[in-house]
Amino acid sequence: MIAQRTGTTALRRVAANPNAVFTSTFAKAAMSQMQTRQATTQKISATEGRSILDAQRLNRPVSPHLEIYDKQQTYFGGSIWQRFTGSGLSGGLYVFGAAYLAAPLLGWHLESASLVSAFGALPFAVKSGVKFLVAWPFAFHAFNGVRHLALDLGMFMKRQQIVKGGWYIWGASLVSGLYLAFFL
Repeated sequence: MIAQRTGTTALRRVAANPNAVFTSTFAKAAMSQMQTRQATTQKISATEGRSILDAQRLNRPVSPHLEIYDKQQTYFGGSIWQRFTGSGLSGGLYVFGAAYLAAPLLGWHLESASLVSAFGALPFAVKSGVKFLVAWPFAFHAFNGVRHLALDLGMFMKRQQIVKGGWYIWGASLVSGLYLAFFL
């Protein structure tokens, strides 16, 4: 309480008469504490300036080109495929949803009975292929999403674990996609 009262009293005094506190001696004291650096400039020609700039550019770091990276590093691929599968699944859902809403207006038959009968009339290989094209992205997105959560928690961060984990995700998603396509 005493410190608060002291601070409040000091602020009231400054507010009542600011010139008493902020005088030229205060400004001089503040300026004496500032650091200054002496700099000199000289006139140079445009060609000399250009040669100095060229010499400085030689010492700058150069960004590496994308071709220097190893394309076999599967942990780079897992992230982009996570985005591809998520975009494909959500985009397909949005397209189907919009088509389902517009179907009565356009005369399309997208009700469940029509879709089931049309899909049932397809050959087994085509049905399995279509089911795999839907099941694999779903399985990959699910497994790789769990892997990304584990990586976000700081788990499995060694290079060998990341590479092995990537191959496990690809294998598990392919096996799961095939299982969902042929046995469900």
